[in-house]
Amino acid sequence: MKKTGLVIFTFLFLYLSLNTVVLAQDQADTNQSAGVAPDVIYPAVKSVTAIDIKGNKSISTNTIFSKMKTRIGNPYQDNITSDDLKRLYLLGFFSDIKIDTEDYKGGVKIVITVTERPIIEKIVLSGISRLNSSEDKIKGELKSKETQYLDYPTLDEDVQTLKKFYEKKGFGQVQAQYKADVDSLTNKAKVEFIIDEGKKIKIRNITVEGNKSFKSGRILKVIKTKKAWFFGAGVFKEDVFKEDIERLKSFYKRNGYADVIVDYEIRNDPKRPFLFIDLKIQEGKKYTVGTISIRGNKDIIEKNILERLKECTTGKVFSQEALKQDLSGIQGLYFDRGYISMQIQETTYLNPATERIDIVYNIVENQVAYVNKVRIRGNIKTKEVVIRREMRLRPGDKFDGDKLRRSKDRLQNLGFFEDISYDTEDTQVPNRKDLIVDVKESKTGAFSFGGGYSSVEQFVGFAEVEQKNFDWRNFPYFTGAGQNLKFRVSAGSVSNGYELSFTEPWMFDYPVSFGFDIYRRTHKRESDTGYGYDEDVTGGDLRLGKEISEYVKTSLVYRYDSIKIGNISSNASSDLASEYGTNVISSLRYGLTYDNRNNVFDPVKGDILDGSFELAGGPFGGDKEFYKFYGQAAHYWPITKGSTLLFKGRLGWAEPYGNSDKVSIYERFFAGGAYTVRGYNERKVGPVDPSSGDPLGGESVMIGNIEYIFPIAGYLKLAAFYDTGNVWSKASKIGTGGFKSGYGLGFRLKTPIGPLMLDYGIPLNKESGEDSVGDGKIHFSMSHGF
Repeated sequence: MKKTGLVIFTFLFLYLSLNTVVLAQDQADTNQSAGVAPDVIYPAVKSVTAIDIKGNKSISTNTIFSKMKTRIGNPYQDNITSDDLKRLYLLGFFSDIKIDTEDYKGGVKIVITVTERPIIEKIVLSGISRLNSSEDKIKGELKSKETQYLDYPTLDEDVQTLKKFYEKKGFGQVQAQYKADVDSLTNKAKVEFIIDEGKKIKIRNITVEGNKSFKSGRILKVIKTKKAWFFGAGVFKEDVFKEDIERLKSFYKRNGYADVIVDYEIRNDPKRPFLFIDLKIQEGKKYTVGTISIRGNKDIIEKNILERLKECTTGKVFSQEALKQDLSGIQGLYFDRGYISMQIQETTYLNPATERIDIVYNIVENQVAYVNKVRIRGNIKTKEVVIRREMRLRPGDKFDGDKLRRSKDRLQNLGFFEDISYDTEDTQVPNRKDLIVDVKESKTGAFSFGGGYSSVEQFVGFAEVEQKNFDWRNFPYFTGAGQNLKFRVSAGSVSNGYELSFTEPWMFDYPVSFGFDIYRRTHKRESDTGYGYDEDVTGGDLRLGKEISEYVKTSLVYRYDSIKIGNISSNASSDLASEYGTNVISSLRYGLTYDNRNNVFDPVKGDILDGSFELAGGPFGGDKEFYKFYGQAAHYWPITKGSTLLFKGRLGWAEPYGNSDKVSIYERFFAGGAYTVRGYNERKVGPVDPSSGDPLGGESVMIGNIEYIFPIAGYLKLAAFYDTGNVWSKASKIGTGGFKSGYGLGFRLKTPIGPLMLDYGIPLNKESGEDSVGDGKIHFSMSHGF
């Protein structure tokens, strides 16, 4: 029994032990699979008990603390401390940072020792003697600035900047270095740039070798680097010369020499500051265009595509620049028809049989694209609706190049934006794209004042406040709705006046414009400006307008003026003397305008046709009864290099009716002077008073102008003109008795406060009332004065 019990006990012990081991192993496996670590004894994490900042003088301790994530009471972690070190370096205040730790009150004390970068107290330039530039201008080229931190790599960059600055001025031998003195007590530095200017190196001669197709003189005109001569300094500027080499390569490639090699040699004179430049050209073969093939086109026939090719056509010289222009022409053709995702790849190869470059255009048309949404970006002041109402392309429309260009013209004509560009963004539907309109707003509000002289107004001063993007509802900014508000006051030696003008281009969100003008203008008697009497006009008008098609507008204007005539010459004829007194003009004028100019402010191409009919008196009351027609037409024809040829004609006639037996002098037409027929005195083309010689004006006028405008540089343009015209006393005599003509030259300058016009006109005929042809006249005017 005892043996039996012992066996049973032993069996139970082994069984329980084995199960305990298995269960323990299963638990361990379960913990491991669950990511539970076995019980391990880790050392306790210490907390940050103190942070000590050392070495900072200019930078406050709070500034340093604010950039750190480590805080007192938080557990100390090496990775956070390392990040703090990086953040402190990024401040740019310190040249060295050291972080140490020490035990402190049962935790960790972090000790941060910083070495502040010195502050530049003063920058001195020494050695400047021959450079015609102020010291402040030279300092402005440097990255290092006074009151900023000293940085030695930046000083090295500044030395190179100084050298390049001098080299651009022709000092090719310049040397520069810096010296930095740091005061250890104040930690402030004095930086001195020491410059050895050397001598200006002048170009003694430039020779050209290897040129066979072009004369040396033609090549030398291409480059900007010139030899020294009486009217040119001839200094050598390395950056300009490198650009000249690229200009020569581009010149040859445009003329078909795709393999041209341009090399050079520069030789110095050992005794004098002169150098000699030898240009060495290997022209290579001249390539011309052979056959042109179009592949892949389906919806646009080959004939229409070939008509778009202007530069790289069969027989013309081949160049990559010309090829790119023709590629743009084909893309434009497809884009105009909505294929904005089209792809085109050109392939060129030399045909050994013809020794010409054959071109193959491979076209992948893809689908016609439609506008999904029109999204406006960049408008900060201008309301989105002001931009949208000028867009000719709307959601759901097929992309159309003509409509996009017209939309851009309309936005430019608002005068609110200095830059307008388009982009597209894909949508979930492959053939639908969002049209992005990016605008960069310009300044639309201005307060300007000044004074000047013109041949029309003589001496005049003005002050003007204008907001071209006004919004009377947007308090307190009053901008964004596209309205125009202007108030102007002027005073001069012969004229004074004020004017308040307001225009709402979309009344009640309909394409109908409304506006008004309130004004007073006085003009003293002055024979030089064509006034034989004092004139005082006080009045105003109400304006309505509507755009009835893309280029056609109609207008309706009611005018009410009180006009006073006085101070008439004592020897004036009875005809002129009868104008003495005050009269009221009440009239309604209807106008129709066609205008497709590309830009109303500075047109280069397009036409404008404008006609109006005015009825005064009768049902509108007033003291004078007459009707008047006035029309003008102008055509702008782009020539080359931004130049424009302008043809302009004007025609007008007026006749009295009812109780009036003549048209009053202030409603007649006048000609002669800056804005009509140049070369003659103001208003002196046409009838004059036989007694006083003062202009009387007439009931009919006809004027023609031809003007060629050529851009010279920036906002400056040169103009050559021919004017002809005349004024007749009666409308029935229009065209009789010949015309007065003049020609001359002038300048056009666009200024911040208005365009300036300076012309010298030479008359070809006798002025009215004169016995012989007069001398030339200077005509000077500015739309806003200056």
